[in-house]
Amino acid sequence: MQLTLVHARYQLLEIVRIPVAVVGSAFFPAAAMLFFVVPFAGKDPVAATFATASMVTFSVLSANIFQYGVGVAEDRDQPWNPYTRTLPAGPAPRFAGRVLAGLVLTYLSLVPVVVIGATLTEARITVPAFLLALATVAVVSVPFTLMGLAIGYSLPSRAAVVVAQVVFFPLAFGGGLLTAPDQAPGFIEAVAPYLPTRGAVELMWAAVGDYPPNPLSMIMLGVWVVGLAALAGWAYRRDEGRRFS
Repeated sequence: MQLTLVHARYQLLEIVRIPVAVVGSAFFPAAAMLFFVVPFAGKDPVAATFATASMVTFSVLSANIFQYGVGVAEDRDQPWNPYTRTLPAGPAPRFAGRVLAGLVLTYLSLVPVVVIGATLTEARITVPAFLLALATVAVVSVPFTLMGLAIGYSLPSRAAVVVAQVVFFPLAFGGGLLTAPDQAPGFIEAVAPYLPTRGAVELMWAAVGDYPPNPLSMIMLGVWVVGLAALAGWAYRRDEGRRFS
């Protein structure tokens, strides 16, 4: 545990030294809140609450895909990364430290969205629901963390940037993050339950309001987690074998 915290502190210091990384993770969800949620759903308490939950999921998706997908790929290009892999502690503390630091950054990226929702819209949430939503953020970040790790360990940094961008927008749009619950166009509603973003946002909607998650979305979210975990593990072992065998 102590080594995990050391690695997490190292990762956070690296991020703080480049503040634009934190700003970038929070910018798009905050901008979406200002341009789409505030003017169109801000006066309706129910709509504003669900829309804020959608933007929270949007922020979780953005933060995890880019910080892991791009960040891991860039770290692999640095001489420090191969050195840490030779240390006798093994990969677990380093891996857990990266995930812990990523979770901290994810929560930081949510602050502008929550502040905008609380001050510029009629979104309302009880204290128990707010605490449940905070816990749900950690749960829904799992598939996107695994996706980012799979990208980061599979590709060089330049390719990882492109792939992260290509994956991000279809997942956000196709999962219904930019529309109200069950009000997306027909083709989106048909595809959405099969994407991890839909299961994630339905969990967030259920946490903040009276929304019953679709069983198909929950099943597919579990399938995505298992599949992405296997892919991330394969990518890590493949990278390990190429560099040290």
